[in-house]
Amino acid sequence: MTEGKRLPGPWGRDVRFDRVAILAEGSFDVEGAKTAVGVIRYGRCRTVAVIDSQNAGRTAKDVIGVGEHVPVVASLQEALAFDPQTLVIGIAPRGGLLPAEWRQVILNALEAGLDVISGLHAFLSDDPEIAFVAERHRCVVADIRRPPDALPVAEGLCRSLPEQTVLTVGTDCCVGKMSVSLELTLGARRRGIAADFVATGQTGIMIWGRGISVDACVADFIAGAAERMVLEACRESDWVFVEGQGSLYHPGYSGVTMGLLHGTAPKQMVLCHQVSRPEIRGYGIPIPPLNEVVAYHEAVCAPLFPTKVTAIALNTYDLSPAEARRAIGEAEDLTGLPADDCVRNGPDRLLDAVLSAANVPTS
Repeated sequence: MTEGKRLPGPWGRDVRFDRVAILAEGSFDVEGAKTAVGVIRYGRCRTVAVIDSQNAGRTAKDVIGVGEHVPVVASLQEALAFDPQTLVIGIAPRGGLLPAEWRQVILNALEAGLDVISGLHAFLSDDPEIAFVAERHRCVVADIRRPPDALPVAEGLCRSLPEQTVLTVGTDCCVGKMSVSLELTLGARRRGIAADFVATGQTGIMIWGRGISVDACVADFIAGAAERMVLEACRESDWVFVEGQGSLYHPGYSGVTMGLLHGTAPKQMVLCHQVSRPEIRGYGIPIPPLNEVVAYHEAVCAPLFPTKVTAIALNTYDLSPAEARRAIGEAEDLTGLPADDCVRNGPDRLLDAVLSAANVPTS
């Protein structure tokens, strides 16, 4: 997030992003509330409460493994006791629509003087009633997913960049591409490397303070948006870690994945996979063996630019430590590439792999 704990954007004034309450009613778990989990784990704001009546009385750490001091409460009224400035919509549901039962909660939050940040495809600021209540109470409704105007068509400019661009790709949606990109960026910065994170989705934008949600762009401009962000990041950074989206294997979301590949022209890819997920969620399509996935991604890019998958990032959140170690070893044996879970174990092993692939000393 940007310093000063305000999220800049085209909303009339910067939205407050210091003390937030997160709305995740009925969906607060590791896979159901991706935005909530990301903001709690990586956001520079302070999450003062999560609203979810099903888990009320617990802490966020009890439910999702992070957020030891973040209480889960049953209602907005209870959350107001913790003095939030802003209400964050904490889910990213299929289709990006607002749950009907949340509408009144948002109106009540605005009437209580809270700004509202939403990453939904349905733009809340276009709703006449919500816009009216926000204006009356001088609050901001920030639709993070709204793309900027005048995006370009990609020109292939990233293919000739001297900087190292690393794109996370995945076997499916929601397997950890954003988390891996953030972990690698933060790990590189701790080593004194000039590194930047390119946010391509709503949660990443909330965490990092800038970016474009490419899945909301007109298809012709997805690659152009990605190209523009990488070019901007390369002005001050030698390493750029781009948050991947979707999957080349996904029947619904493969288009955004291809747009990111062509727009960023990455020097390297890090393949992300949830070990316990054998199929594309919701479609029943088997995920191929990881060595085949690696070869497929490299082959798709080959006609335009040479690139390699240089590391495997596994998501083992639902495995025991012993199961995770075994899965990591099996992935390494199958692909011949370094593998690890960088959320569970830290990013150093994967970061060493990508640095070594670029002939950068790792010690």
